[in-house]
Amino acid sequence: MADVNLTLRESKAPAGQAGTAAMPGKAPFRFPAGLGGALPALVLVTLFFVVPVVALLLRSVTEPEPGLQNYATLFGDGTYARIFLNTFLVASVVTAVTIVVAFPVAWMLAIMPPALGSIVFGVIILSMWTNLLTRTYAWMVLLQRTGVINRTLISLGIIDEPLPLINNLTGVTIGMVYIMLPFMILPLVGTLRAIDPMTLRAAALCGASPFAAFRRILLPLSLPGVAAGGLMVFVMSLGYFVTPALLGGTSNMMLAEMIAQMIQSLLNWGLGSAAAFVLLAVTMALYALQLRLVGARRVGGGA
Repeated sequence: MADVNLTLRESKAPAGQAGTAAMPGKAPFRFPAGLGGALPALVLVTLFFVVPVVALLLRSVTEPEPGLQNYATLFGDGTYARIFLNTFLVASVVTAVTIVVAFPVAWMLAIMPPALGSIVFGVIILSMWTNLLTRTYAWMVLLQRTGVINRTLISLGIIDEPLPLINNLTGVTIGMVYIMLPFMILPLVGTLRAIDPMTLRAAALCGASPFAAFRRILLPLSLPGVAAGGLMVFVMSLGYFVTPALLGGTSNMMLAEMIAQMIQSLLNWGLGSAAAFVLLAVTMALYALQLRLVGARRVGGGA
């Protein structure tokens, strides 16, 4: 009986294989491996990123005539050098203030109960969905000489005359810090939530003061989040246009305002393209530096 069953199986197997081979059918779809799978993404990056950057670079060295005179004007003229300096000054101040304000907020979100944390986190995200121009005009109303802030300070007897909070560096810093806070809080919350709370408890049990635990444990462990958020805020601040244009004065012009004025009002595409390319080059250099420093720190910490 066993021999008969074995014979039947052997006789059926080739027939089944032959029938399967004879049946016409479509092969399952598979993504192409290697460079072919990344081809659509490479095409999109080339069309929407590489081509515009190359066109920008060509305009900066060909208009109004071929040469590097646009870059010589940017770096040789004192007016443009002052705009560059003011741009980096504003971006640095905004980044520093944003880190100082965002860190306690992110720590609060990391340690509070999940239900309450979700509500606070939703409020922070909701501020990002509000129109940027509307938020900037709201700060113009609040910061002006007859605004709510100055009236409140005068009524409390803290000041005798209205403070100049608009059309200067103070107004630009306040408005941009408010807008940049969510971009600093988001990476910080993820980093702080990944820190084991037992490390801080162990430091307290070993006699470390709260400041020592913050300086030697919490701050070093949160540096990747600080670096990521700080770089994002600094780079976005370098190219910001609306808030500095409305809250700042003519003496606080930033590079984005100058580029817009060069192209829209003066139709000087060569100089505007050169300024935009310099801004792009500085941004890429800062990003590469951040990857090198923070990446090396992560590798060293993991080892």
